[in-house]
Amino acid sequence: MKRISGKAKDETLIELQSARDSQVADGPAVLTAFRINLHPDESSGNGSLSQRTSLPGHRETDKLQPNKDTVFFRDGVRRIDFVLSYVDEKDGEKKQERRRAFEANLEKAGLELETEDKSDSKDQKTYFLKIHAPWDVLATHADVLKVKVPFKESDIPHGQDVPLEWLSRPFRLPEHIMNPEPDYFTYHFDKTKTDFFLIRDKDTFFPPSTRNRIVFYILGRCSYYKEGQKDKDKTGIKRLLSNGTYTAAFPLHDCRYWKRARNAECESERYNLYKHWARFLCFYKEQPLNLIKKYYGEKIGIYFAWLGFYTEMLFFAAVMGFICFTYGVLSYDDNITSKEICDPKVGGSIVMCPLCDKNCTFWTLNSTCHSSWQSHLFDNEGTVFFAIFMGIWVTLFLEFWKRRQARLEYEWDLVDFEEEQQQLQIRPEFEIRCTNRRLNKITQEMEPYLPLHSRCARYCLSGATVLFWISLILACITGVIAYRLAVYASFASIIGNHEGETGSHENKTLLVGGLITPQLATSVTASCINFVIIMILNFFYEKVAIWITDMEIPKTHLEYENRLITKMFLFQFVNYYSSCFYVAFFKGKFVGYPGNYTYMFGKWKKFRNEECDPGGCLIELTTQLLIVMAGKQLWGNIQEALLPLIRNWWSSRKGRHNPENHYSRWEQDHVLQNFSQLGLFYEYLEMVIQFGFITLFVASFPLAPLLALFNNILEIRVDAWKFTTQFRRPVASKARNIGAWQEILNAVAILSVVTNAFIMAFTSDMIPRMVYLYAYSNSTSMKGYINSSLSEYRIPIKPQTMTEDSWLRHFNKTCRYRDYRHPPGHENEYSHTMQFWHILAAKMAFIIIMEHVVFVVKFFIAWMIPDVPSDVKARIKRERYLIQEYLHNYEVETLKLQLSASFITDPQSELSLTPDRHEMLSECL
Repeated sequence: MKRISGKAKDETLIELQSARDSQVADGPAVLTAFRINLHPDESSGNGSLSQRTSLPGHRETDKLQPNKDTVFFRDGVRRIDFVLSYVDEKDGEKKQERRRAFEANLEKAGLELETEDKSDSKDQKTYFLKIHAPWDVLATHADVLKVKVPFKESDIPHGQDVPLEWLSRPFRLPEHIMNPEPDYFTYHFDKTKTDFFLIRDKDTFFPPSTRNRIVFYILGRCSYYKEGQKDKDKTGIKRLLSNGTYTAAFPLHDCRYWKRARNAECESERYNLYKHWARFLCFYKEQPLNLIKKYYGEKIGIYFAWLGFYTEMLFFAAVMGFICFTYGVLSYDDNITSKEICDPKVGGSIVMCPLCDKNCTFWTLNSTCHSSWQSHLFDNEGTVFFAIFMGIWVTLFLEFWKRRQARLEYEWDLVDFEEEQQQLQIRPEFEIRCTNRRLNKITQEMEPYLPLHSRCARYCLSGATVLFWISLILACITGVIAYRLAVYASFASIIGNHEGETGSHENKTLLVGGLITPQLATSVTASCINFVIIMILNFFYEKVAIWITDMEIPKTHLEYENRLITKMFLFQFVNYYSSCFYVAFFKGKFVGYPGNYTYMFGKWKKFRNEECDPGGCLIELTTQLLIVMAGKQLWGNIQEALLPLIRNWWSSRKGRHNPENHYSRWEQDHVLQNFSQLGLFYEYLEMVIQFGFITLFVASFPLAPLLALFNNILEIRVDAWKFTTQFRRPVASKARNIGAWQEILNAVAILSVVTNAFIMAFTSDMIPRMVYLYAYSNSTSMKGYINSSLSEYRIPIKPQTMTEDSWLRHFNKTCRYRDYRHPPGHENEYSHTMQFWHILAAKMAFIIIMEHVVFVVKFFIAWMIPDVPSDVKARIKRERYLIQEYLHNYEVETLKLQLSASFITDPQSELSLTPDRHEMLSECL
C-alpha cells in the first residue's frame, strides 16, 4: 500500500464530497484509496497495477474518500464481476487456509482479486473479496459455454405497424426501455475468430449478466486444496458457503434502485426496472421483458413473460366468469326451486329426517332457504356454458403461449439453445460425490457416473419417502372428515338445546347465529383447519423434498430441477386438492337412507357418512375452494410483500440515508436477501397450483379466475419489487422455455375437462333438474321438483333425541330425505326408483358428451394453431442462411489473407506450387 506524503497529496487531484472535507492538514497521511483523475462515481484506488490489494483501517483521512457506490475496482477500470464476503474469526484457522488456497487457485485460473478490509466495512467485521474476469478468461469460457455474441447488425425488417396502435399507447413503455439493445445476428463465440465478431470494446463486449455467469461457472469448479493434494471433495463455492468459509457470494447491482448511477459507464438498468416495472402504479403497463432478460438473464425473463401472458389470458376467463355469476344474480327471482323451498306452505310443511344419529332433530325444509338461494348463484344454466368455455380457454392459453414462447426464443437467441448444452454442464455436486468414472461414448472422455445399484437404492428410498408424506396427507384429510362428522353433532346439539327450551323442533330454522346453518358452519371451520394443515405440511415437505432430491445426486441442473418439480407438485397436488376432491366426488354420495345409513369406520364408531348441505354439495365445494384458494393467495402476498416491507422499513432505510461515501455498493447488496437457485421454482409452483384451482374446480366457482386475475396483477409487481429492491442480483442463467412446468400444465388442462364434467354431473343439481323438466314435469316448469327429489321414510319408533310431545305429533308420520327411493308400503320400498336410473343415465351421457365435445375442440384448436408463427419460422431460416453465408465469406477472406501473407514471406515456395495445387486453391476460394 502506498503512503502519500503531504507534497504528493497536494499534487494529486482528488474529488471531495463537500467543501468542508477539502481542508486537510499538511503532513504524512495514509490514504486508504486514491486515484489520479478520479471519476465522480467510482471508488478511489491506490493506483497499483497489482491484481490483489488489501486496505488498512480508516483513519481521519476517511473524510477524503470519495463515493464508494461503484461497480469498479479502485483503479476505476476493471469491473467487479462477483463479490465474496467473509468474517475472519479468531478460531477460524481452517477457514483461512481454505480461503488462501481457493483464492490462489482463482488467480491461477486468471481471475483478478481485490480485498476490502473489514475496517472499511460498516460493521467493522466483514471482508469483501472483489473479483474481476479479464478478457482472456471471459473469451475462453464463453467459447466453452457456447455463448452467443453479435457479429453483424440485423438487416431483417421488423413487422409492420399494428392498426389502431394508438389505442395501446397508454399501456406502452418508452422505446429505450422496451428495446435496450439493437437487433444483431449472433453466433457462438469462438476464441480463434475474434475478428469475426463485433468487438468494439473488450471491456463491454460481454454484458454484466454474461460476465457473472462465467465467473460463477469458474467459482463452482475451482478447488480449495493445495497443490499435490487430490481431495475432490474440496471443490466449489457452494461447499465453501455451506461450511462457513465465505458468508455470501453474489454479483453486484449496477446502481441504487431509486437513483441513477453517477458514473456514465454504469447502465443504471436497475433504476430503469424499478421506475418502469417494479412500482405498483405501473400495473397497467406492459413489462420490459427485453430489459429484464438483459439484466437478470433469460431464465428469469421467461418466467415473467409467462406470468404476464397467463395474467393477460386470465382477463378473458375472468370476464366470462363474471358474466355467468351476473346471470345467476339476475335470474335470482326466477328460481322456482328456491321459491318452493322458502315457501312456508311448501318447504315449511316438509319435515326432513335428522342429519345425524345423536342430538339431531327433525327439521323443516324451509330452514335451507338462504343456502338454496346462495347455491343458485353458482349452480345454474350458465355454469355449464362456463365449464365448457374454460375447457376451450385452457387450450387456447397453452397453444398461444407456445407461439409466444417461440417468438421469445427467436428474439432472445435461444433457438439453437438445446437442453443438451445443459447436459455438458454437470453439477459440481455430481462430480464431487461420484468417484466412479467411465468413458462417454459421445465425447470419448472419462466422466463420473452413479452405479446402478446405488441409483436404485436412492430411488427406492426417495419413492418411499414421497409415498409416506402423501399417506400422511390422506390421513390428515381423514382426520378432518372425522372432525366434520363430530362437530356437526355438536352444532346440532346446540340447536337442539335451544329449540328444546322454546318447545319447538321442526318449525324453527336450523341456524347457528343469524344466517349460518350447521352444515355451513361445519364446512367453514373444517376448511380453515384444512388450510392450516396444508400450510404446516408444506413447510416440512419442502425441506424433505430438497433433501431426497439431493440424495439422488442428479447429474445436471436441469435434471435436478425436473426431479424436484415432480416431487413437489405431486405432493402439493394431493395436499391442496384432496379436500376439494372429497367434497366434489365423495361427500353425500355414499350416505344410505334412514334405517340403513352407511358409517365411515363401521357402525360401532357411530360416524355416519356426511350428507351434503341442504342447498346441495356445490355450495360446499365453492366454500372449500374459496377458503383454500383465497387463503393461499392472501398468505402468499403477506409473505412476499408485507413482511419484506416491514423488514425493509426497519433495516434498509438506514442504508438509504447513509452517505454514499461511507456505504459501498457491495455492502448495500450484502444486506439484501439471497436469491437461491430454487427461487423461481417456488414462484412457478405457486402459479401452477393457482392454475389448478381455476381449471379443475372452476365449474363450482366462476369467480375464481377473477380472484386469480387480481392476485396476479399484484403478484407481477410484488415479484418485480422483490427482484429490484429486496434481492441481491441473481446469477444469470439461460432457459428456452418453462421446462417441466409445461407438461404439468398440459396434464392439468386435460384433467380439468374430466373433473368439471363430473362436477356438473354428480355435484351440481343441474342434471336432475333437467331430467325432471323434460321427462317428469306436467307443466314444462320446475314446479314440483322439490317434492319429486325427496323420498319418504316412516318413523318406526321414538328416537332418543325427540321429546315425548314431539314424538306424539310425528307418530305414524313420515320424514323426507334427499334421494330417489320408493316410499314405505311399496312392494320395493326404499329401493331406487326409475327416476334415479334415468338421472344416472343422463349424468353418464352428459359426461361422455361434454368430454368428447371439449376434447375434440381442444385437439382441433391445437392442430389449427401452429406452435411457431410462420413469420418467426421464415426469420429463423433467413438468419441461419445469412449466418452460413457470412461465415463462409469470413473463412474465404481469412484463407486469402493467410495465402497472401505466406506468399510475401516465402515467395519461392509459392512460385514452386504445381498447377494442380493452384487450381485446387482457386476452387477453394
